[in-house]
Amino acid sequence: MPNQIHSYSELQQQIHEDLRIQHPEWVEPNGDCPMCDSYELRLAELLGISQRSKAVRIGKEVRDRSFELQPTGAG
Repeated sequence: MPNQIHSYSELQQQIHEDLRIQHPEWVEPNGDCPMCDSYELRLAELLGISQRSKAVRIGKEVRDRSFELQPTGAG
């Protein structure tokens, strides 16, 4: 029996994973998947939550970048 999806974020993650599996040619060598992102954005627009989704995505990018920019080996 497949896992049940309880929230939009779980649905979005499931769609993202499924698209990557079904279309490995869309996945860039660095792991990014612009076509998957496009599908997710379109779904959000259709559901009327594109602004919220964009804010979440931007917030994630900022967190990811700040993690990457932290100095290592200091001390």
